[in-house]
Amino acid sequence: RLTPYLSLAPARSLSISPSLSPSLPSLSLLQGAVEPMQIDADPQEDQQNAPDTNYVVENPTLDLEQFASSYSGLMRIERLQFIAQHCPQLRAEALKMALSFVQRTFNVDVYEEIHRRLTDAKRQVQGVPDAVPDGPVEAPLLDTAWAESTRKKALLKLEKLDTDLKNYKGNSIKESIRRGHDDLGDHYLDCGDLSNALKCYSRARDYCTSAKHVINMCLNVIKVSVYLQNWSHVLSYVSKAESTPEIAEQRGERDSQNQSVLTKLKCAAGLAELASRKYKPAAKCFLQASFDHCDFPELLSPSNVAVYGGMCALATFDRQELQKNIISSSSFKLFLELEPQLRDIIFKFYESQYASCLKLLDEVKVRKKTVLYGLLQEENSFIWTVTVLYGLLQAD
Repeated sequence: RLTPYLSLAPARSLSISPSLSPSLPSLSLLQGAVEPMQIDADPQEDQQNAPDTNYVVENPTLDLEQFASSYSGLMRIERLQFIAQHCPQLRAEALKMALSFVQRTFNVDVYEEIHRRLTDAKRQVQGVPDAVPDGPVEAPLLDTAWAESTRKKALLKLEKLDTDLKNYKGNSIKESIRRGHDDLGDHYLDCGDLSNALKCYSRARDYCTSAKHVINMCLNVIKVSVYLQNWSHVLSYVSKAESTPEIAEQRGERDSQNQSVLTKLKCAAGLAELASRKYKPAAKCFLQASFDHCDFPELLSPSNVAVYGGMCALATFDRQELQKNIISSSSFKLFLELEPQLRDIIFKFYESQYASCLKLLDEVKVRKKTVLYGLLQEENSFIWTVTVLYGLLQAD
């Protein structure tokens, strides 16, 4: 007999505890209920129940090259480091790949940190006689010449960009000043200085002369705010971008460019809502993404949209909403084609085939831990547990 309480611990299977919150009404009161559970929670609550993030994924089935190709910039490096942290068998390969990508930037500090972690990984394998790595773990020598040269180049470029901006301000040409701030923001981002990148992108706002400029400024701020995990800032600038005439006044058919912008905004808002444990709003945001215009590798991939949107919808939508927004949606079905196991889970859940649904959930659960974005992964087990219980509570 199920006890009506959820555990937030990241268990390998459905975890039910009579002593942890949040609590649910008794099952007897909810028999035949069709309304979704209110599971949106304040992330500040119940800190003692926060999930353990020091988990390990054994025997991952992940093509790292294909995985990395789905992202760009800082997000690609961050995702590879995330895999290295949680997948011992892929640690060396992921760190080597991240090391090669970071050398295309000016981010020397991250280069040195990744190299240190790769060296530590090599020592750990050498210290365990029975360890059998998937590939060679020889760490390349620390390229001190590259590090010193890159620091000098970064400083010279910063000085040039700063001088250019001062000249633009002296000429009082708004468009040049706006681009100058954007160029500085791009450079700071390439150096890994997120705070200064955010300041520069934000300062461009005062020099925007068209709705297109405002949208570009908002997308830059949103991107860096996601890296900083400043979710309220993300939602604020999503709202600013959506209120521009180019987006707000086109309620019907949108051209390709505007549809691409709207998809980026909805995906960013979905990440922010999910990170804030607002699962139903998150699902609604992801479901508004256009598959044909989903091109935001700086933050997430189309496969991520399928997983985030599909799981949040499972956890919070009633059957009528699932039918309308997922199963009968010609748009979101295209995302689900990228994740056939998740598609099968949704359909079996909708058809009340809970035994099959639970089996598929258990099979896919560990694999998904390697693709969920760091902070968002912490909510993974909670969503899985709520999804299962919600289905049982709706059962006739």
